[in-house]
Amino acid sequence: MHPLANAIAPLLEHIGGTAVPADEREPGDIVLYWEGAPVVAVRLPGQELTSALDRMIRDVEGELGGRLPDLPRPAKQRAVRLLEERGAFTLRKSVETVAKALGVSRFTVYNYLNREQANRS
Repeated sequence: MHPLANAIAPLLEHIGGTAVPADEREPGDIVLYWEGAPVVAVRLPGQELTSALDRMIRDVEGELGGRLPDLPRPAKQRAVRLLEERGAFTLRKSVETVAKALGVSRFTVYNYLNREQANRS
């Protein structure tokens, strides 16, 4: 383990963060440098869940063939359905995150979800 990782270990334990090797960092991690080179990344609490939702959104964008805000409404509705099927909306503040990714309001996302539930009944 790098000396910097050892030095910050008590702080990370106190705040609930974790240290990961710099080459295993994910979006949202904070990279720490030692003598100009990246040596450790800090993952703050809750970052894993945010990263999971971001990954789900990127996967759906790949499946639908474009960035979510650029998609037509039926494709956005399908994106919400796919995200719901994958459990995205069980994560805290996921509706807000998905709404932002789609370029729509939270109200619109809730409407898409309600429409999908009504179609199942």
